Amino acid sequence: MPDTRRTLGNRGEALAAQYLKSLGYTIRERNWRCPVGELDIIAEKDSVLVFVEVRTRRGDRFGTPEESITSIKQAKLLEVALTYLDEHDEPDRNWRVDVVAIEIGRRNEVVRIDLIENAIEE
Repeated sequence: MPDTRRTLGNRGEALAAQYLKSLGYTIRERNWRCPVGELDIIAEKDSVLVFVEVRTRRGDRFGTPEESITSIKQAKLLEVALTYLDEHDEPDRNWRVDVVAIEIGRRNEVVRIDLIENAIEE
């Protein structure tokens, strides 16, 4: 049975969290929601708060995972990150937005997983 979009996304988020942990990140929250939007993963590394957008794709028919982050999505991610900082009383905290790009192959194998630090800048 083929993956649904949600199943593929959930798998990608789990893979991304595992990958980030292997790189020394501490996962603070997953799927944090507010009226403005959602953050896939909120992590910390080296005293920096990292908001992580996970993009998972099967095949390249619609482009690479990172290519799917439009300027509108980038603006939304920044808005949600700023909302998180405000709601958690951390306005002066060092932070950034990263992207984890994951490609899944035809046999359901992980073809590529890449971390793009500072992928979206304020």
